[in-house]
Amino acid sequence: MKALLCRANADDIGTLRIEDVALPALGPNDVRIKVRASAVNFPDILMVQGKYQHRPELPFIVGGERAGEVLETGTAVTRFRVGDRVMGGNLSGGFAEESVVPETALRAIPGNADFAVAASFTTAYLTAYVSLVRRGELAKGETLLVHGAAGGVGLAAVDLGKALGATVIATASSGKKRDFLKAYGADHVLDSKGFREPVKELTGGRGADVIYDPVGGDVFDESVRCIAFNGRLLIVGFTSGRIPTVPVNMPLIKGFSVVGVRAGEYGRKFPQKGRENIAAIDVMLADGTLHPHICAKLPLTQAIDAMRMLETREVIGKVVVEP
Repeated sequence: MKALLCRANADDIGTLRIEDVALPALGPNDVRIKVRASAVNFPDILMVQGKYQHRPELPFIVGGERAGEVLETGTAVTRFRVGDRVMGGNLSGGFAEESVVPETALRAIPGNADFAVAASFTTAYLTAYVSLVRRGELAKGETLLVHGAAGGVGLAAVDLGKALGATVIATASSGKKRDFLKAYGADHVLDSKGFREPVKELTGGRGADVIYDPVGGDVFDESVRCIAFNGRLLIVGFTSGRIPTVPVNMPLIKGFSVVGVRAGEYGRKFPQKGRENIAAIDVMLADGTLHPHICAKLPLTQAIDAMRMLETREVIGKVVVEP
């Protein structure tokens, strides 16, 4: 079968090649699926570069999240049958025509969601859910400020924030992205630079109750200046490249909390809550409460192009590879 293979870690993802690869033997607890769609995420790029906390053994097939149809099941598999529509996966193995995945790493696709949505849904929306519900305790009627709002995890936070009844202020770096966010349903849309005073004006001087920050750097610094008393500043990531710091007198004086978010680790530390989180977002996807956005679908032959779209910040929502 064809797959996008990484043979050596390199900063340039152009070193990746599509090759003929043999699948590993199917174990008793494994499921072989025909991959219909795989989402592109930043960890995919970081793993190729050798900069992610998990470093797959070389060579490895690039791609984590995927969705497809069951082709074969191991002798001990009980939850799936041939033909079932499934989603999930490991941290690697997704950008391929077929994939072998442990049964425990898969779940049924909710409702009538298509393969592209199913493949690109979990990471973004689980991050948003753990952030806003578990860690941020966002309440109906509160003001949510979402940074990097046109990206995958940012747009998921906008979508979920609206579903939870918050007033959503979204920031983005370009006019194209801001226009999209207005059409998508954000209550207010601001430039990602100079948002401090507009946020205070929109909130009557109070500031935002919850701030969702996957960007870090200057965005974090400015967020500290426009957060409400008893606010929660959620640290989701540092796509700007700079890890910021905050003088501890600022949370003391302004009465806000700085809260770290690791959605996957949250589920590992609290397994029952982790299962509840997954079930909650699956229900909201199935009943139409959530509205994931796919900006582009590219074939496996253009998987590197799909990764470059993410690398150069061209993506609004998610981009998927369709083998």
